[in-house]
Amino acid sequence: MFTQPHPSPKARPNTSPSDPNRARTPRNPLTRAAAAVGLILAALVGGCQTAKPVQTSSPLLDRPIYQQSLPEIDQTIRNAHATHPDLPARVVALARQNLGQPYEIYLLGEAPFETIDDQPVFTFPKSDCVVFVEHTLAMALTKDLSSMLTMLQRIRYRDGHISLLTRNHYTEADWNLNNQWLVRDISAEIGGEATASYSIRVDSAGFFRKRYNLETDVPMRTVKQAYIPSAAVLSVADRLRPGDIVQFVRGKDDSRWIGHFGLVSSVKPGEVRVIHSASPAVREETLEALATGKNLGFAFLRLVEDPLAQLRNIDGPDAPRVVVPPNSPISWNAFIKQTIGSDRAE
Repeated sequence: MFTQPHPSPKARPNTSPSDPNRARTPRNPLTRAAAAVGLILAALVGGCQTAKPVQTSSPLLDRPIYQQSLPEIDQTIRNAHATHPDLPARVVALARQNLGQPYEIYLLGEAPFETIDDQPVFTFPKSDCVVFVEHTLAMALTKDLSSMLTMLQRIRYRDGHISLLTRNHYTEADWNLNNQWLVRDISAEIGGEATASYSIRVDSAGFFRKRYNLETDVPMRTVKQAYIPSAAVLSVADRLRPGDIVQFVRGKDDSRWIGHFGLVSSVKPGEVRVIHSASPAVREETLEALATGKNLGFAFLRLVEDPLAQLRNIDGPDAPRVVVPPNSPISWNAFIKQTIGSDRAE
């Protein structure tokens, strides 16, 4: 059985998911709890259908991924590995198949494992910039939907521990550092003398208090981030490769932060193209067109050599490792079986 989680239709503020200092209004706790219970019940008794083999004559299914059913997405992931053995090429192919995916911010949370943020732990019909990049990478790294959903949580959370407190909220201090098994920062390497940098002071305790009314003892952190100013980025753009991750540096006054994500889709003489999720939908644009306005510069990450081997060195032979909260009403394996069916949960 395949069941697709759908984000709550409740409106969310249109701010960057990579800038958590911008407050999101918390929901009523009873509403959050009811939503989480509803997700579990839906997986158990509603919206289920028997999975059937998907027949396709094309290397990848013709319809965009965001319009596919979960069985079709499972087949698309399998086909992508058969037709694109090179990981960066597979990243680009899967990203291109989601062109046109509608944009919506704040789509993911921890439901049904926690109720503080009652959004689901994956979604395919819509994306924001981070959701788009994380789902694309997870699909490219794995060979079926079951392992993709597991890999997605390993990318989203520190050490794969599902919890609001361990989610990679801050790009510079969380996402980039906790995913060093997957990517490395190449900004200074390709930027050379054009490279600039900034320091960002990360107050996670204040963020959790302001947005979720949670008291924590997370210490203040200061992180330095290299980037290439927009005025110089085109002069070094030929050093990029398809599949590289693009992080858009934005700011106000003397402050800088990473506020947007994308993926390099092609590198040709005089033109680099980027696929990213932004209102109203996922699209492909030139880096030149993006190096203007509020985008003050860019940081770039590159996939490491054999990221799965790197991850096994950390998680062990059963990588990726995912750990649910101690008081979770459902285990990860049970969630996978209810979501995609025991016949496909490998």
